[in-house]
Amino acid sequence: MNIDLSGKVALVTGSTEGIGFAIARGLHAAGAAVVVNGRTRQKVDAAVARLGDRARGQAIDLATSEGCAALIGAEPAPDIVVSNLGIFQPLDFFETDDAVWDRHWQVNVMAGVRLARAYLPRMADKAWGRFIFLGSESAFNIPAEMIHYGVSKTADVALARGLAKRMAGTGVTVNSVLPGPTFSEGVAEMLKDRVTAERSLEEAGIDFVKTHRPTSILQRPATVEEVANMVVYVASKQASATTGAALRVDGGVVDFIV
Repeated sequence: MNIDLSGKVALVTGSTEGIGFAIARGLHAAGAAVVVNGRTRQKVDAAVARLGDRARGQAIDLATSEGCAALIGAEPAPDIVVSNLGIFQPLDFFETDDAVWDRHWQVNVMAGVRLARAYLPRMADKAWGRFIFLGSESAFNIPAEMIHYGVSKTADVALARGLAKRMAGTGVTVNSVLPGPTFSEGVAEMLKDRVTAERSLEEAGIDFVKTHRPTSILQRPATVEEVANMVVYVASKQASATTGAALRVDGGVVDFIV
């Protein structure tokens, strides 16, 4: 299969590192002009430099409605939008105050809502578009150690499904992609206390999966490239019959067959 995104503009939020950067790199390799987004100019410029030609950056914090409006104004008409921006914070439910819940809701859910509200009608006007939400296996397999995060990811999956129905017949598809544990910078930070002279980060990741995600069939974290591969396919012309789907790249963690 030859995925060719030449002539398409792809916006990837939260894309200066980790899964987001891997997605930006995958879309760029397929020929798209890629818009990198992050909060700081330094990190955005560094990511754009790594991609090279056909890449540009927008250093805008999307945790507020004002930030989303600024991005929409600067990038009015992308053909592909990947709502990847997300945060997670392990914290017991009884210690999770309203501020933590609101922060996760604004970043993980409302940023995508605001971008979809602006961009989907413009895609429909062109009779083609791809809007992809980065969910998580935690949407279905709510982690007891960060219920607030799981709830936000469940919302992302539901949002993608509802918007796919809303865009029926327009030529625009809306899907969610659900990674499981993935070797990203964020996960590396979470696991750093488990790394010792005798145990590498990779081994710590495998131990984490076996201990905390025992239903994993893969028995290891995915790589960021493995997640990005799914997103690049869903963004392609070849994925025209895939919409309203929750596409799992979770290594089989979620234990059901649909």
